[in-house]
Amino acid sequence: VLNMQCDVYHPFQCLADLMTIIEKKGRDLRGKKMLVSWAYASSYLKPLSVPQSLILQMPRFGLDVTLAYPEEFALMPDIVDEARAQARKHRTGFEIVHDMDEAFQDADVVYAKSWGPMMTSADPDEGKRLQDQYQNWITDERRMGLAREDAIYMHPLPADRDVEVASAVMDGPNSVVFDQAENRLHAQKGVMALTMC
Repeated sequence: VLNMQCDVYHPFQCLADLMTIIEKKGRDLRGKKMLVSWAYASSYLKPLSVPQSLILQMPRFGLDVTLAYPEEFALMPDIVDEARAQARKHRTGFEIVHDMDEAFQDADVVYAKSWGPMMTSADPDEGKRLQDQYQNWITDERRMGLAREDAIYMHPLPADRDVEVASAVMDGPNSVVFDQAENRLHAQKGVMALTMC
């Protein structure tokens, strides 16, 4: 069974993401900072699987991971605990911050996307009300200016233009979203070829 995505993990997306990072930043990723950040979007019903997979996988390959989100948008505690354990095991950094500007400081890789809150409520609008408090959590040119000059911007697509990410960033020179999308095909073909041998 190959997991194409579930509510907890998205392994193929993360393999494509790693492939893209290596293409752009080289094989030696030690000491490079990857920001995995929540971002506002028009819908709050987005899965946790991509950010959770990123924080689990990337410390294994040398990246120092900063996870940023408003306090109401925490990831699953057992996943966060395992991400910390992976960072310790591989002698990489892992931190959580609740300020998007702080998180962007000196990032080499920026991966900002929306995900929904973990909540149980009889009110179907509660999640949207929570999310709407954070409409300023957008990746724009000002925030990209806080990252390193050669930082890359990543998103698994589709992205909410000018809501999650400014069009100037999405279409700008630091964006690698189309390389990333292409690498989904190559990463999946590689895994399938290995499993069919």
